[in-house]
Amino acid sequence: NLVAIVILSRGKCGLSTCTTRYLVAMAVTDLLVIIVEVILSRINYYYLPGSFLNITPLCSIVSVLVRAATNCSVWFTVIFSFDRFVAICCQTLKTKYCTAKTAAVVIATTCLLLCCKNVPLYFIYKPLLIIDNTPWYCDVKPNCFTDPIWVGYGWFDKVLTPLLPFAFVVLLNTLTVRHILVASRSRKRLRGQSQAENHSDPEMESRRKSIILLFAISGTFILLWMVFVIEFLYYTITGRGPGSYNDSEYILQQVGYMLLNLNCCTNTFIYGVTQS
Repeated sequence: NLVAIVILSRGKCGLSTCTTRYLVAMAVTDLLVIIVEVILSRINYYYLPGSFLNITPLCSIVSVLVRAATNCSVWFTVIFSFDRFVAICCQTLKTKYCTAKTAAVVIATTCLLLCCKNVPLYFIYKPLLIIDNTPWYCDVKPNCFTDPIWVGYGWFDKVLTPLLPFAFVVLLNTLTVRHILVASRSRKRLRGQSQAENHSDPEMESRRKSIILLFAISGTFILLWMVFVIEFLYYTITGRGPGSYNDSEYILQQVGYMLLNLNCCTNTFIYGVTQS
């Protein structure tokens, strides 16, 4: 991700400034997810149980950062998919929306709103242990499971990430594919004679590269988030949660988390493969 940020920031990859900004934003948030979720949260929890990061206030901050970084990573994929949808399917809107300035405003606004949305998470935790007047670890307060406000916030959080993004990405890709198929057939008919002369089509080549990049990134997002979405829907419908480390529900849950973290490592590889 660091290498991708440096290379993309130089702006010499044959991509528009607008697309480059979205890719840089995704690379930055993916890197943040790896730092706060994998290193500060997972590795710290399993291998450094006595770390100062397990003090309740710091533990709460890390939890907020994990959720904020994950939300930004997910929604940046959505706004990138929407930008490509506009660029490919909405030619009249393309000149106004698909600009570097608009990309910067959309990225900054999305990041600010998602960070503000996750601030309440800091207040849902209480100390699990108090040792020498120092609060340790984070335990969710019991009233968060019964208070209507907290229950509503929990549902809002789950719907906002990942259910809405999942639905949006599927919808945008479906509409984009439909438009591409119709446009390709029309363009082939118009360029029938040119194709007979084996002339290249710069417009179709540009679209091809953009489409491959879009579908590769959004496609892996759908695949890697699918297990988490299935686990969430299963828990919501049945009300059954993991009871022990050996339960299939727990294994499914942890596989879902693992794939979410893996999603933050794939975009850079995808970019390199699709642009080669």
